[in-house]
Amino acid sequence: MATKKVAKPKAKPAPKKVKTSFGSKVKSFIFKFIMWFVGLSVLTVIIFRFVPVFYTPLMIIRAFEHNEAGKDMVCSHEWVPLEDISLNLPKAVVASEDGRFLKHNGFDFSAMNKAFNSNLKGKKLKGGSTISQQTAKNVFLWQGRSYLRKGLEAYFTILIELFWGKERIMEVYLNSIEMGDGVYGAEAASKHWFHKSAKNLTKYEAASIAAILPNPRKYKATNSSAYVERRKNKTLRVMKSVGKLEY
Repeated sequence: MATKKVAKPKAKPAPKKVKTSFGSKVKSFIFKFIMWFVGLSVLTVIIFRFVPVFYTPLMIIRAFEHNEAGKDMVCSHEWVPLEDISLNLPKAVVASEDGRFLKHNGFDFSAMNKAFNSNLKGKKLKGGSTISQQTAKNVFLWQGRSYLRKGLEAYFTILIELFWGKERIMEVYLNSIEMGDGVYGAEAASKHWFHKSAKNLTKYEAASIAAILPNPRKYKATNSSAYVERRKNKTLRVMKSVGKLEY
């Protein structure tokens, strides 16, 4: 009896691999990079909402600049809570640096417009940065005037306004801003310039520190130039109208 041959099923051809174009790979990389950056930046901002900021990029950069110039790598900084800083100092920096601090959402567009028009007229370069913008720049970024840095500054300004609020922004600002050559924050500045704690600053002393903030490595809060003395007096006058800071 003849044996009937059973035909073997044909093997299915292996699925063809879809080639990913170079452009698609680049887009995928960029997308993943942006997602990681956003996630990590938001997480960092949330952490600094509760954790003191002991070091900033500026502190590290300045230390290396001192070293390159043959100086000691000085970084005088001591974190203190906002309640241990005299109320005179937040009033002084609002009067001197950002009069609409409690009213804007991180950006003072009227001040930015005035600064832009002033610079167009060839006058001395001015900035329209708010306390929030300065805080974002000092804590998270490097110094410079590139479009990339300004864009990141705006991004971090939005984040700290959203996650921190005004009181925390002021606390971090007063603890991280450069207030002398190698001197950072209210406590270190108070001891450096007036040999006392930040909680004991008088109105005049607070105005003196606020007056040097545009260029703290050049200006002095004590034995000041005529220009700085005029800034002090103007800050003292404006402080009278600041009133209580309601965060």
